Amino acid sequence: MLCSTIIRGVIQVAGHILVIDDDPKITTMLARGLGLEGYEVDTANNGDTGLKKIMSSSPDLVILDLMMPGVDGWEVCRRVRSQGLGVPILMLTARDEVKDRVHGLEIGADDYLVKPFAFEELLARVKALLRRSQQEPKVLRFSDLILDLGERRARRGQRVIDLTTKEFELLSMFMQHPRQVLTRDAIMEEIWGFDFEGESNVLEVYVGYLRHKLEEGGEPRLLHTVRGAGYVLREPSGED
Repeated sequence: MLCSTIIRGVIQVAGHILVIDDDPKITTMLARGLGLEGYEVDTANNGDTGLKKIMSSSPDLVILDLMMPGVDGWEVCRRVRSQGLGVPILMLTARDEVKDRVHGLEIGADDYLVKPFAFEELLARVKALLRRSQQEPKVLRFSDLILDLGERRARRGQRVIDLTTKEFELLSMFMQHPRQVLTRDAIMEEIWGFDFEGESNVLEVYVGYLRHKLEEGGEPRLLHTVRGAGYVLREPSGED
């Protein structure tokens, strides 16, 4: 069976929220309140841990405190957007100056709520952000690779890449889980279901097709084999 994070990312079941805040009262209150509303809630008490959870669990929405020791909320937001991740971000902070709100939106936040806040307002904003993210066609980005889920079109830099239906589904799965090793069984189950026997080499064939198309212009490899484990989409490293 697919792990829960892969299922969330591929079929996009709304409701997985990551709260990043160094105040345990805030994380506990939001985990309890949002949990009672039917959301799956994960928490992190610092920016570094929060970034790792964003990369590993592909949340549907991030509630992000700004003023944290070490990696603060500003930097978390910058790094998330620099990686091309489009996860909605709701900034939650005691900083209420207009210039702070403007700066937060300019670096990639989707909404900004000032502490102290009413839970009812936060809940309404969460619902609105999730609704908007589900309605808008998504564009996935990784390195110089862009995949438009609405137009079902891929580009590597300025080069347009024509993909078959299965190639598109396979690339979409990898791009929704960058840097995560996806096992052969998980990919087969998600993309082909149970139509192929376990010894079929159809996955290896399609990975080969994808690699050829992604590297046709002489670009470095992004889709790598992890021997004995599966495949991973990661930055060029000179190894495979």
